[in-house]
Amino acid sequence: MAQARLLGNRYRLDSVVGQGGMGTVWRAFDVMLDREVAVKEVVFPPGLSDSEHAVMYERTFREARASARLNHAGVVTVHDVVEEANRPWIVMELVLAPSLQDLLDRGPMEHRRVADIGLQMLAALQHAHEKGILHRDVKPSNVLITDTGRVVLTDFGIAQVEGDSTLTQTGLVMGSPAYIPPERAQGERAVPASDLWALGATLYAAVEGRSPYERSDAMSSLQAALTEPVPPARNAGPLARVLDGLLVREPRTRMTAAQAHPLLTRVAALPGPRTPPPRPPVARAGETVADEPSGRYQPGGHADEVAETVLDSDDLDPVTRRDPGDLDPVTRRDP
Repeated sequence: MAQARLLGNRYRLDSVVGQGGMGTVWRAFDVMLDREVAVKEVVFPPGLSDSEHAVMYERTFREARASARLNHAGVVTVHDVVEEANRPWIVMELVLAPSLQDLLDRGPMEHRRVADIGLQMLAALQHAHEKGILHRDVKPSNVLITDTGRVVLTDFGIAQVEGDSTLTQTGLVMGSPAYIPPERAQGERAVPASDLWALGATLYAAVEGRSPYERSDAMSSLQAALTEPVPPARNAGPLARVLDGLLVREPRTRMTAAQAHPLLTRVAALPGPRTPPPRPPVARAGETVADEPSGRYQPGGHADEVAETVLDSDDLDPVTRRDPGDLDPVTRRDP
């Protein structure tokens, strides 16, 4: 078996866990601190001019600097940057989890789960904005979701840091057209509200299966962002108000993080889908059916006193009614 490569005399590259147009992500091992890490090997597109290469190189270090300023459970932690083989390698926290896009490839998600994902993304973005950092490329493929439900925002590769010079270069698309907010499609500078629009587009995709401006090619997506209203989300349900607010075209009147938070919280707290109570066994010919055990819930117990639960919110519709069959099993006590 071939010996694993040792990057910077410290990080052993063990296996590839992800690959894309901008490089490869390795599962690696830090032999100095005796821990697993992820290493992002940045590969630049072929045919770049010297000036374009310099811009892309600086973009990589921008990602590292931006992420290193953040300390939040919803953001991948950056540990180190190594320069080797004429390219940068970013050493990060290892998060072995599928992306939100991976999950959406299986189909749209249930409203409560989308709201919970939105709340965690919102918290990560608020933390970044408080540090003066804008992500500028929020989309499902940049959101990791662990099996414990932790939501992690990745890839600050085109983040804008207050005080840094803006990186622009002809021919380099800064952002993903299907998730780019209208003001950025018009060439305006990104603001915190721009990340919130992309958050709204990501949550829209989670319930609809595609972003509001996803088209057959990048130019069509940009054109749609410039000229077309956001199509109503047919499957938004209780998320309709927050999606409508985050996807307002004008940044100054767009829903803020403080306004979105309580709406997402209410949806995340909605009761789950109703599960019908089990049917009583049916006697077949020659069989008898045993009596109900005394500890099983039966109509007329204490749960019958619960008539209905109404969500105390003007934002959520319809009113949810619960009957005894929706409650946890109740042990009936005889007087």
